[in-house]
Amino acid sequence: MSLTAVLAVVVFAGAYVLIASEKVNRTAVALGGAALMVVLGVVRGKDVFFSEETGVDWNVIFLLLGMMIIVSILRQTGVFEFVAIWAAQKAKARPFRMMVLLVVITALASALLDNVTTVLLVAPVTLLLCERLALAPVPFLLAEAMASNIGGAATLIGDPPNIIIASRAGLTFNDFLVHLAPIVLVLLVAFVGLAWLLWGRRLRYNGERAEAVMQLTPGETISDHRLLRRMLVVLGLVLLGFLTHSLTHLEPSLVALLGAGAAVLVSRLPSEDFLADVEWETLLFFAGLFVMVGALVNAGVIHELAQSLTDTIGDNYLVASQGVLVGSAVLSGIVDNIPYVATMSPIVHDLVGAGGDLPPGQQSLWWALALGADLGGNATAIGASANVVVTGIARRNEHPISFWTFTKYGLVVTAVTVGLCVPYVWLRYFVLA
Repeated sequence: MSLTAVLAVVVFAGAYVLIASEKVNRTAVALGGAALMVVLGVVRGKDVFFSEETGVDWNVIFLLLGMMIIVSILRQTGVFEFVAIWAAQKAKARPFRMMVLLVVITALASALLDNVTTVLLVAPVTLLLCERLALAPVPFLLAEAMASNIGGAATLIGDPPNIIIASRAGLTFNDFLVHLAPIVLVLLVAFVGLAWLLWGRRLRYNGERAEAVMQLTPGETISDHRLLRRMLVVLGLVLLGFLTHSLTHLEPSLVALLGAGAAVLVSRLPSEDFLADVEWETLLFFAGLFVMVGALVNAGVIHELAQSLTDTIGDNYLVASQGVLVGSAVLSGIVDNIPYVATMSPIVHDLVGAGGDLPPGQQSLWWALALGADLGGNATAIGASANVVVTGIARRNEHPISFWTFTKYGLVVTAVTVGLCVPYVWLRYFVLA
């Protein structure tokens, strides 16, 4: 291993330990680590801003920024209070029923939109709901973050790594539905059972608060019907832009920014009203993390790890698919799954080629990569973009979720969901093919 690679590993490992210890602000650690990578020459300053492989992923940053602005303006209408009361009343204000309802909504919405957009919309509703019913919001937020990663695995647009895989492998929206949606439905059912074991048994029903919520009229919470109608049109157009990506080829980040601009125009709100809710710390944390992981890519560390896996498995596609599935789950829990998939997908392409008409055994590697990366993102608080967003929102609202709290539950969920995918890949592509 070269000196550059050693320096990259040392800086990244040190930053990871500090983030996990939570003794230093995670944003400061990420930005400090990124700065060290540049100063030590592991990555060049020019690459930080302009390289798709080793720099800041501006598509993710601007997607988040645009959706944060849209959500902030939507908040002004009172629609989140409306949805919170509606959900509580549908679940008869029973905590676990509400958790199941929110988990299912999150998973389905993540498949149709993307998991980051979904948690940005659902998290504010959850916080309001828990405040009304005197419930701790952390279990709900954890369940939603993990459900968003599970649900997002079902479609091409549901999770950013899937978009990368589809582009490299020549796979369509329908390919993802046919190959991944069936197992995702199984995983969602299993996750509901896990949610009961991990959190549901400890949720406490507050009869007095529940009765008060059941007496409320949801419609009375809407404070600005005119703005709500306008914002629903804007949001609908943004979602249409996401869904028609394969036709328009507009990046989701551009769609989100255009939507944010339209929202600002139709709302006519002063900038301080909607910019105050933007999670600036989360955006900066992402920027620093992207640079640090990009430095690992630039130094060849991730490529060497992936190449060693490829050299080990050779052309035994059954072993290869299982190795990619489990290996991707492990590595995606350590580094964000977006840069990991960006690095791994060319290697899979070299190994098996592209196209939806590949033999089942060869095609299994692409689906194993998608499942491993998407589900492995649940393992830690920095494994997936949705996790970082949820923990940022929780911290901002004075309900911090520690790195180890997330990891304690995330490892269990990842182990069970990936464990269920192992026989699925074997049966689907090697036994029943």
